[in-house]
Amino acid sequence: MSADLTPAPEPQVEWPLFDCVQVNLAILAERWHGPGTHLDLGAVLRFRPLPGPDGLPTVERSAADQLAEAARRLGLAVLDRRTTAPGGALTPAEGRYVVADAFHLPWVPYAGRRHMEHSFLLEPAGDADAVVLDGYHNETPWGSARPVRRPLSRAELAAAVPGPALAVTLAPAGRPPAPAGAETDLADEETAARYVAAYAEHPDRRAAFDRLTLETWLLARSRKLHARFLRSRGLLADDSAALAHVEAWESLAESVYLGYRRVERGRPEAREVFTRLAEQLGRDREAFAPTTPPATPPATPPATAPVTASATARTAVPRPADATPVPAPLRARVAAAAGAVLKTDPAALLDGRPLADVPGFTSFRVVEIVERLERELSVEFDADDLVPENLHHVDGICRIVLRALPAGAAAPRPARPVARTGGN
Repeated sequence: MSADLTPAPEPQVEWPLFDCVQVNLAILAERWHGPGTHLDLGAVLRFRPLPGPDGLPTVERSAADQLAEAARRLGLAVLDRRTTAPGGALTPAEGRYVVADAFHLPWVPYAGRRHMEHSFLLEPAGDADAVVLDGYHNETPWGSARPVRRPLSRAELAAAVPGPALAVTLAPAGRPPAPAGAETDLADEETAARYVAAYAEHPDRRAAFDRLTLETWLLARSRKLHARFLRSRGLLADDSAALAHVEAWESLAESVYLGYRRVERGRPEAREVFTRLAEQLGRDREAFAPTTPPATPPATPPATAPVTASATARTAVPRPADATPVPAPLRARVAAAAGAVLKTDPAALLDGRPLADVPGFTSFRVVEIVERLERELSVEFDADDLVPENLHHVDGICRIVLRALPAGAAAPRPARPVARTGGN
């Protein structure tokens, strides 16, 4: 995080539940209508794919569609809405919500790297010409995005938004929104099958996996938000089933990202992810089956709950059923590689600490560990072995190393210690 960025001093929005368009609408809902209002964005369990880029279907909704739904659900009134011309001036105002190209926004990791829509609030500031509030929370290949408050001068604002931008002025609606009920908007099985087949059979495999990485991320995050909404309203029949389902979505999203990195390098792709995608879509309705609504819904949702981003991020992926003995030298080699990537003591990993418990662990670090081991051990893992169930523990990684070795090959020895050098 840059030195000029400070944490956003906003209400306690559960940042990791939202995508980059939703999250700043959630801030306004929480500010104007009180604790828990922002969770109403999770009222709908949705799978309604539409035609998207590269001839692939997509569940990504336009910013305009999300804004319209959010205004209705969160009690937000649209006072003014316009698309600025390239180079057009943006002025700050209370409740001013902007969607612009993340490529130019210096406070997000996508700056200078990827073109994509990204929202922020642009409001008056006493210490600058304007202040940006952005609640986006995510891990990216280029670093972590975290909620920030950033003062900007007029020149800095002009540089951050050089092209067209959607600028909307929002205010609290006349009355707070009524408590939302759960809704379901799921496509039928035939549509789900066509969606999976489109990605499984698309001729451009790199484009298919690239897009599917975003699709599974969106589906996983929306299921996490829906589960949190249901629980806050006392509408979840089985917490454990919903939590397991959300974790399975997150596991699938991680596997797809690993698959993308393999395909990007011309390696064989994992076909098993398409079977898992079909299964996850098929289980959505059952996993979030409702219970009878309570006579009086909780006035204020609990501050913490089992189905939260922090909970799911820290829940260890179950160890694989494979119990093949692992040679001690190989365990030491794998723990050393994982420890180097995660900047942690390998001894703790050898003692059984899950990799997911190490601060800074993300799917991006998993990719680094995999690629480092393949390089150091001169092996190539089977694409279908690269699933979180195998990659979140030293022993699981060791077993896929053993499966990748040629028949009859000895297990790798521990790395030789690096000789100390110096001027003394």
